[in-house]
Amino acid sequence: MKNTSNIRFRSNRVRDILALFHDELDALYGAAEVSVFGEMLFEAFLGWDKVRLLTSKEQTINQSDLLRFHWALEDLNHHRPIQHIIGHVDFCGCRINVSPDVLIPRPETEEMVKYIVGAYPSVRPQAKDVRGGTPLLDLCTGSGCISIALKKAFPSAEVTAVDVSPAALEMAQQNAKNNGVEVHWVEGDVLRWNPSGVHGGTPLRYDLVVSNPPYVMEKERAQMQRNVLDYDPALALFVPDDDPLRFYKAIADIAKEHLSDNGLLVVEINEALAEETAMLFRDRGLSPVIHDDFRGRHRWISATFQNNIQ
Repeated sequence: MKNTSNIRFRSNRVRDILALFHDELDALYGAAEVSVFGEMLFEAFLGWDKVRLLTSKEQTINQSDLLRFHWALEDLNHHRPIQHIIGHVDFCGCRINVSPDVLIPRPETEEMVKYIVGAYPSVRPQAKDVRGGTPLLDLCTGSGCISIALKKAFPSAEVTAVDVSPAALEMAQQNAKNNGVEVHWVEGDVLRWNPSGVHGGTPLRYDLVVSNPPYVMEKERAQMQRNVLDYDPALALFVPDDDPLRFYKAIADIAKEHLSDNGLLVVEINEALAEETAMLFRDRGLSPVIHDDFRGRHRWISATFQNNIQ
């Protein structure tokens, strides 16, 4: 049960609400991040944009809304992610609902999707196959954020998304519905799963295979924040220390069998294993390119069988 007996705001004035958030949370998150939390909460709870918030510091809110801010403050003090508090993430122009059943979409993943949209025009809807649309495959889909964003970018594409978690797929399906797109959702373990469809006696081919699979080694747990460890599903995060590239081996094998000749494979990676992951792809006949994210960290790999995508 949520605590309602320890409300510490000096008043229900906006200025005092924001002040208490900074008083209690700056040491934990940093002042800049706490300011972002305030903007997100006022938008989620009251529908205020940044301008309204900046110009309404002396305004008061009702007791019911004040209680929501109190609960949010309590949650943030206990490291609950802000995305879980407001219930969603904005991802490539899509609103993606999140919960402890799915990995919270990160800015790095959004950057990877934007790379795909901008750098690979041959997956655009003009590239037709016999079934009427460009076939795309998203492995370890989680919340469905990648599939949904790509379907938005390429409306005529036929997107298939796979995940081992029924709860994650349920949320992904709801996210697709909320964003007005259709994706073919498949429950399956990528480590053991392979597309079974064939056309004209040949395996089903995809013009794009994309994945943000589990890649955090167990030994890296000690370096991780509580808001990740306590709230993101371990199933979507961790791999054994003695086999950290297990998902990339499976994905590369799927790509070798089902990626079209001029298709593109794009995977998010563990920056500490970038070279090892690239070598794994080379050993399987792919030509990988390591890409850095906005922080300058090795974050994803693109690969093709023709070495024509950089």
